Amino acid sequence: MRWEKKAIDRERAKEICAKYGCDMLTASVMLRRGIVTGEAAKFLFEDDLRHMRNPFDFPGMEDAVERILAAKDEGEKVLVFGDSDVDGITGTALLSQYLGEMGLDVSWRIPGGDDPYGLSMEAVESFAENYGTLIITVDCGISRIAEVRRAAELSVDVIVTDHHEPQEELPPALVILNPKLRDTTYPFKGLSGCAVAYKLACALRFAQKSDLYAQPVCLINTRPVNDAWIVEATRMRNLSVTATITETIVPGMVSIGETRLPEFLEGQQIFAWDAPQQKRALAKLFGAGVEIEMLDVAPEIGKEIPQIAGKSLLRVKELSTIAKYSDEQMSELDVFVNLFRSFIWKREKILSADENNDLQFAALGTIADIMPLRDENRIIVKAGLKSMAPDGESSSRGGGARPGIRELLEKLKLAGSHFDVKEISWRLCPTINAARRMGSPEKAANLFFEEDPVKRERLAQELMDLNAKRKLHEEEVLEKIENAARESFEAHDEKLVFVCGDEISRGVAGLVAQRLSRRFNAPAIAASCVGDTCSGSIRSARGYVIGGMLEQCADLFIDAGGHDFAGGFSLARENWDALAQRLKMVARGIEFPEDTEQSISIDAELPLDYLVPERLFKLIDQFAPYGSENAPLIFLSKNLLIEEINFIGKTEAKHLKMVLADGKHKWPALFWDAASKVVHREFGKGDRVDALFSISRDWYKGQATPQMMISDLKRSA
Repeated sequence: MRWEKKAIDRERAKEICAKYGCDMLTASVMLRRGIVTGEAAKFLFEDDLRHMRNPFDFPGMEDAVERILAAKDEGEKVLVFGDSDVDGITGTALLSQYLGEMGLDVSWRIPGGDDPYGLSMEAVESFAENYGTLIITVDCGISRIAEVRRAAELSVDVIVTDHHEPQEELPPALVILNPKLRDTTYPFKGLSGCAVAYKLACALRFAQKSDLYAQPVCLINTRPVNDAWIVEATRMRNLSVTATITETIVPGMVSIGETRLPEFLEGQQIFAWDAPQQKRALAKLFGAGVEIEMLDVAPEIGKEIPQIAGKSLLRVKELSTIAKYSDEQMSELDVFVNLFRSFIWKREKILSADENNDLQFAALGTIADIMPLRDENRIIVKAGLKSMAPDGESSSRGGGARPGIRELLEKLKLAGSHFDVKEISWRLCPTINAARRMGSPEKAANLFFEEDPVKRERLAQELMDLNAKRKLHEEEVLEKIENAARESFEAHDEKLVFVCGDEISRGVAGLVAQRLSRRFNAPAIAASCVGDTCSGSIRSARGYVIGGMLEQCADLFIDAGGHDFAGGFSLARENWDALAQRLKMVARGIEFPEDTEQSISIDAELPLDYLVPERLFKLIDQFAPYGSENAPLIFLSKNLLIEEINFIGKTEAKHLKMVLADGKHKWPALFWDAASKVVHREFGKGDRVDALFSISRDWYKGQATPQMMISDLKRSA
């Protein structure tokens, strides 16, 4: 294994320290991880919910809100149709429950055990027969062109909320909310399906609570510069900036009619910071006869945010948290815009206790779908996990996990303990997903809708039992197809694994494909056929994007979609042989990056005197939560002493449990799959070693013990 530590510019690191108030070690890690923009730094250092992106930055969000509000006013029947995995079920529960709280006549549905994934023709037609008029999809729908077209024929409007990769042709829905649309202006592409549903709920919450919803608002500010004045104005709608103008004016040289201001300000509700001063400035520029009606919000904002009361925008700019994350010079108007947003969110209590309930679901969907823990996903997951904790701020019982999640955490012995993304992704999410994999996805969904605690307890236990059966079934399937998988790998030039059989149930196909892709280090497809339809799951390896594979077989599929490295498809059984032949051709064209020695990136080299648990915990907590696109920090320390070394393992002693000493502290350490290194005498007790490691907390009875998780280790030079 090759160890790589990127060189960094120390002067750039010092600039980061000065700008964000962090230490050199944090700045060094930021540079090595490419966290160099103000935007990226904001989501590293800030976890306030007000730093999340505005849901109305989604094109069409206001149209979606208006259609739902109309459905409420007219007493229409609404169906929330979601996918049957963790992401889809949590999003379905989140949105259905919020719409119900709003007073809508709402029902929900997910695909049953034998139903095809995604919105079905039968679901559309049966809903229309029951006089339904609005369907909202969750975590699905972006590829359902025929079904959405049929809904339109039956006078049923469809709002698609999804996050899967769109095809060239989009469904003819009333609104599509998807951060991956090619022409979207939403700035972050990595939201989960549940998080998109959460954004819709946030927009509805704003519409219901704020008298500024759908109102045209303009913020105005004037400031002197040399012998002239700059007049800036920004239009906002639903707290999202829609247009900005800047005029540089010499007093007495032009009339206001010769500027763009009258047209820009027309029809707007105008707000100013220190309105009397702004009016005096405008009178100086255009004459005393010019009168612009504006509301002074400085006193009201000062009441909500006392530390800025009575201060000018210039002074507020110096105190602004958001200003330090701007990569360009922020104007006073930019500061005003951010202050105004924070003021409205705070004054109107947009972020209520219900938000924590929703964030628990959004965090689960984000983790389960392995979405990148960058940007606002970091805030979603941090807030969601914090709210699930025993001292969290959830409205479900005055604190802690919401109903459904709470029962599962108790069954998994996670309730009352400390858990992170890894615990949730390895234990909680698979338990929820087991219902789908074993053909009973409604059990997982019912858990989150059930109000009776006794019934929730029973459903939680049923999910635990299903997950145990799933694990056994998965191992049985892998054992049965082992020979076929190896033969397929060889037949496809060791570039693809393609297996199909009656023993592969649709529910475990994705897990089987994932296991095969790891075992053979190549893209893998696991498929099964039921009746006249076959369905398959694809999992990639070695950076191969599966979109090209799906496109080359598109004419054979009924439906296909997914993400860059995971997806699925369905096709008529009669096309099966054609697919098998097509994949042989596709495999020949698969290209991987040149195989090189595996490397590991080092985030920081730590001298022995820096190995202080409290200091390191503070650092690793700053960069948490860890997961997709944000792996745990890897450190290098040299000349550690191996004081103890033992072999461990349930069935075979394959792992190492050690104690490493740095002179001041003794560090418990685990090194997985490394027993052979001792057997082959690469190192042993009493040796001095250089180690690559991450730091974790080993919790016992509420006490955290620091523990090294070794990535690689070798004798010191």
